[in-house]
Amino acid sequence: MTDAEPKVFLVGAGPGNPGLLTLRAVECLSRADLILYDQLAAAPLLEHTRAGAECVCVSELGPYAERRPLIHRAMIDAAQRGKVVVRLKGGDPFVFGRGGEEAEALRAAGISFEIVPGVTAGLGAAAFAGIPLTHRAYSSAVAFVTGHEDPAKETPAIDWEALARFPGTLVFYMGVARLGGIAAALIEKGKTPDTPAALVHWATTSRQRTLVSTLGQLAEAARAAQFTAPSLVIIGPVVALREQVQWFERRPLFGKGVLVTRPRHQAGELMRRLDELGAVPIELAAVEIREPKDWSPVDAALARLPQFQWLVFTSVNGVRWFFRRLLESGRDVRALGAVQLAAIGPSTAEALRAFHLEPDLVPSRYCSESLAEALRERAAGQRVLLVRADRGRELLREELAQSAQVEQIAVYSQVDADLTGSEALKRLRDGELDYVTLTSSNIARNLILALDQTSRDRITAGQVQLVSISPVTSQTVRELGLPVAGEAMGYTTKGLMEALVRLASRKSA
Repeated sequence: MTDAEPKVFLVGAGPGNPGLLTLRAVECLSRADLILYDQLAAAPLLEHTRAGAECVCVSELGPYAERRPLIHRAMIDAAQRGKVVVRLKGGDPFVFGRGGEEAEALRAAGISFEIVPGVTAGLGAAAFAGIPLTHRAYSSAVAFVTGHEDPAKETPAIDWEALARFPGTLVFYMGVARLGGIAAALIEKGKTPDTPAALVHWATTSRQRTLVSTLGQLAEAARAAQFTAPSLVIIGPVVALREQVQWFERRPLFGKGVLVTRPRHQAGELMRRLDELGAVPIELAAVEIREPKDWSPVDAALARLPQFQWLVFTSVNGVRWFFRRLLESGRDVRALGAVQLAAIGPSTAEALRAFHLEPDLVPSRYCSESLAEALRERAAGQRVLLVRADRGRELLREELAQSAQVEQIAVYSQVDADLTGSEALKRLRDGELDYVTLTSSNIARNLILALDQTSRDRITAGQVQLVSISPVTSQTVRELGLPVAGEAMGYTTKGLMEALVRLASRKSA
């Protein structure tokens, strides 16, 4: 980085939904040595940081009243030491974000900086609540106003009379605690009490709640519904359009708490899909994936790859760890020669395609039984290398061994995670979750054995529902004494999502 390049980036994190982060923001996060982030900035945004970057929530720097100069000093000190700093701010840095003050402090210290705009909360909340801020038939102007100022103080900076006459939409930030005073000041200056008004809580996230009322009744309605910060206030005729325009809160899994129990490196896709459907995904890795304790059986098989006619993969992890070891051994995909490839399902097939390899066989049903049936005749009399984990069902090996020469290697190890004291399990026990996804028998077994009686009772009563990826996983759950509410038809992540949606639609019917 040259002296002319920015050393500090004041970056808008958006209103909470990770998908609203800008491409420039992602680029800045990937370069930063230090990230100073607001408490309201979504934690998933930090996934864009590089390995080794220091991430500090500004709430850790000191009490709120003393925090401003501490943030300024932290940015300046790091930049003077040659570090690239991202100050990650909720919403947009220059819309009620004190970005101007931070920029002034940086300029005074001679620190070069760049402003990266973000989606401000007013825009995000309105869009995700289904309230157009402007509309040719209702509003041709919009005003963003801080609600943090007390309308009852003697010399307010806000012109309440002008706002009451404003011919458009009013959007108040940080106003939920002073909602009664805001409404009273506007009504006193001429705004009609029956003006449509709305509160949007945790806007753009799966925790979003929207309350529609009138200006005169909004404060009481908010108290009754227990609305707290962070909430944004929208006032104007456009609020009446929400009934036709709302979309986000109509998603099939909106607001449903879903426990994702896959290993952490595999949970991302399922978490993203759940988020897209409006769910509140909670991650709890019930098993951990590690390298095997002894690589020598794998290395011996790799040295004899040309002797096999079939290479059979039963999981995505199997593909990844097999080829990782292949490459570490100094070989590449040419070592496979003429060997044919079989994959248990579409996800495993896609993992092979990531190495530019097209599987020769994918069964019509994605399970060991179907794979064994499909291979039985094609691999008869041939040598088969079965690539798998260090534990699991022996059905595939046993079935193939009846007609082929089968050698089995464990390219990764599955270890039960220690779930003691898990915050996610506490949420399950406390009734904060609606569904638990189970993507293997090992995952199901470790999770269920970690449940206390209260959690088991919730599941038995149907208050929390277990959703399984396959009949084999479902059988394991039932053997452990719990009911299965839903099962994937295709034994895939997509099938699991469809099972969740079916369950949710039955509940809402």
